[in-house]
Amino acid sequence: MIRLIFARAARRLHLRRSMMLAAIAACCIPGQARSQSSTDALRGEIDREYDASLADLFVHFHRNPELSLVEFKTAARMARELRAVGFDVTEGVGGTGIVALLANGEGPTVMMRADMDGLPVEEKSGLEYASKARQDDPITGDEVPVMHACGHDVHITSLVGSARYLSKHRDAWSGTLMLIVQPAEERIMGARAMKQDRLWERFGQPDFALAFHVSARNRAGVINVVDGSPYAGSDTVDIIVHGIGAHGASPHRGKDPIVLASQIVLALQTLVSREIAPREAGVVTVGSFHAGTKHNIISDQARLQLTVRNTNAETRKTLLDGIRRIAVNMGRVAGLPEDKLPEVIVSKESVPPTYNNATLARRLKQAWTEQLGAEHIISETQKGMGAEDFPVFTTSPDIPSVYWGIGGTPQEAFEAESAGGPMVPSHHSPLFKIDPEPAVKRGIESTVIAVLELMGD
Repeated sequence: MIRLIFARAARRLHLRRSMMLAAIAACCIPGQARSQSSTDALRGEIDREYDASLADLFVHFHRNPELSLVEFKTAARMARELRAVGFDVTEGVGGTGIVALLANGEGPTVMMRADMDGLPVEEKSGLEYASKARQDDPITGDEVPVMHACGHDVHITSLVGSARYLSKHRDAWSGTLMLIVQPAEERIMGARAMKQDRLWERFGQPDFALAFHVSARNRAGVINVVDGSPYAGSDTVDIIVHGIGAHGASPHRGKDPIVLASQIVLALQTLVSREIAPREAGVVTVGSFHAGTKHNIISDQARLQLTVRNTNAETRKTLLDGIRRIAVNMGRVAGLPEDKLPEVIVSKESVPPTYNNATLARRLKQAWTEQLGAEHIISETQKGMGAEDFPVFTTSPDIPSVYWGIGGTPQEAFEAESAGGPMVPSHHSPLFKIDPEPAVKRGIESTVIAVLELMGD
């Protein structure tokens, strides 16, 4: 009996000690107990919202894409969705752009942007909800097929989900939330159009700017955030090569612009290989070469269309200056008179590189890692030189910003590709497809966590 009494007393003492240690742990290590609890609650709410309506909303956007500059129905639907959860919505900013504000007391203004335009691509993904939409191209006037071949449907669906959650949980943050639904990202025109429509003067300049892009090259649900430049700068350049027309049988009677333009194309390839430092990144691609009308006619003009990519202002200057120098002086080599030298036209629609604020990127990466787990966070710089017009919002003036990636392709697809199966389709491909559920959900999670990190009480 005495042994039994002592055994029960020992068990009670052990239980009290265990409860005390648990209480101390919960009090002193909130990043494990409370953080996991809040993440589970956020995830559960997103799951319910996705099943109830966001899955259908994504399908609606995917089936009904619209081209850059004419996203009228998409913009109207987004305005309706954001007004429904209490945002003050202004439509028609910079064309079809939308600015939605939710003021919630004192605090910073945080901007979150989502682009909404589709591409003139005929969808061949095989999805049950594949787009069959057609639309008149506002630039060419031609009727073309339209597809969300870059994942902008993920972006706007996630923006709606984030808006719903943050509106419902206003007790968790303070400040002003600014949501921007941007047109014409695919033509790198929309951000500039909104800025030129006096965006900051009308609605206030944000203290922080955020955006993400879904990625077909990353596993579904992974977050990719880098300290430096996730996207390159881009310039569109036209070269008009003048010549002197002649009969094809008498080339000595003219100046052949096709031969001259060909020499320019080849000479341009030395800019990156011989004038840019080996560890710097740059691209000069001639994407279009047009000249002539008939086999036996030497034309009087050739036209080249270039895309030029860079990751810093110095490289950009080297490339653009080099293009002008090569084109003009190759004209002199060909013996053209000064008034017939090639013309180099740099489009005003250029965009600078996208740069993440290093301090802010590390801060958000830590928040995502703590709440979602390190296994879901990567920091991989893209291998290509894709460009974005998001930095038009965040430079001149400089606004601390972070642009991150959300994986959208199931792991099984990568495994199949590695085993010799079909390649994972790239962005802008007619075969492009994203697994919407993990992409949209992670887009909402990452946005909400980022906003609460910056605006949380």
